[in-house]
Parts: sequence; C-alpha cells; structure tokens
Amino acid sequence: MIQLMFTVLTAEAAVAIALLFKTPVRKLAMLGLDRLKRGRGPVMVRTVAATVLVVLASSVHSMNKIRGHAAGELDGAGAGTLTPTDQVLLARHLLEASLMGYSLFLALVIDRLHNYIREVRGLKRNLEAASKLNKTLDEAKLLGSSDESKTYQKDIASLNEEIKKMKRQLKEKANEAKDAEAKALAAQKQSEGLMIEYNHLVEDNKHLHDQLESVDLTVSRSDGKKNT
Repeated sequence: MIQLMFTVLTAEAAVAIALLFKTPVRKLAMLGLDRLKRGRGPVMVRTVAATVLVVLASSVHSMNKIRGHAAGELDGAGAGTLTPTDQVLLARHLLEASLMGYSLFLALVIDRLHNYIREVRGLKRNLEAASKLNKTLDEAKLLGSSDESKTYQKDIASLNEEIKKMKRQLKEKANEAKDAEAKALAAQKQSEGLMIEYNHLVEDNKHLHDQLESVDLTVSRSDGKKNT
C-alpha cells in the first residue's frame, strides 16, 4: 500500500512539475488531462478520490484506536505506553494517512493548474484578437470621415478598456498559477521527507523483528533448561 502511494505521489508530482514549465511535456500533460476530463473520466476520478478518502478515514480511525488503547492502559493498572509493535503500527498508519492526504492535495493542485493554463490561453487569444481589431480600427480611422472617426474612437476606447481588463485577468491568473506552483513544490519536498521516514520505519520494523526473534530464542532456551 505504501509503495503504491509513493508511486502515485511521484507520478502526480511529475505531472504538476510538467505543468509549471512551458515545454513540450506540458502540451502532452495538458492533452492527457483534457482527455481525462471527458466522457467517463471525471466519474472514475471521483470514484478513486472517494475510495482514497475512505481508506484515509480508516487509517485515522486505526490510529485513534491504538492511542485509545494506550490511554486505557494509562487509566488502568498498565504503564500507558505504546508497545514496540503498536509504535510501528501507529507510524505506518500515520505514514499511509500522510501519503493519501498529500496525494489528494496534489490532485487538486494539478486540477487547478490545468484550469489556470486553459483560462490563460483563452485570455491570450482574446487579447490578441482585440489587439488586431484595435489596429484595424486605427487604420480605418485614418481613412474614414469625421463622423466615422468618432464612432471608431468610441470603439477603440471600448476595446482599450477590454484589453486592460484582460491584462488584469491575465495577471491574476499568473499569480494564482505561481501560488499553485509553490504549493506543488512544497508538497514534493514533503513527499521526499515521507520517503525518508518510510525508510526509518522499515529499519525500525526490522529491528523490532530481530528483537522478537531474540526474545523467542531466549524463551525457548529457558524452557529447554527447565525440561532438562
């Protein structure tokens, strides 16, 4: 499960980074996302997201049960501390929940980046069309009569306002894309930290397994001495 989530998280980080830079890879990523959002793609994505949320809730519930068990021992006669096995299980559930949370977050970032890029492209096309029309009206203004000139001036003023509005929208979308870029990079760094934590968890699990084998060996030897 953890290896699968690391693979998904790495793939999502790669797609997010591909969307951040204007390269041929971005075009491929945009085409793939466009196709994914057509037909039954959105339904499949929502189904997968819902499944991940259910598993995430299950991991959180398991962590609460382990902590509740330790708290119950604290209220009773026990010492109230987690056993090594519970510590490993708690760390594993925490890692799984973190990976699933970051995966859902990166999926949201990718969706927002995809929408921002499409909107920015549309604004750029509209801006280019308005600029060409403005240039055409300027040329017609020089050739037309005075009455037509006034009409053209009004049209030009209206187009200039529209161009300014589009430029403001383009700037806002660019700022939103930068914010999404920063969030994606932060999530990538956190996923690298989770990979290191996973390696530590594997080492702790191996160490615990060795300890359990040592305890079993000691118990078996003591039983053998008693029998003799």
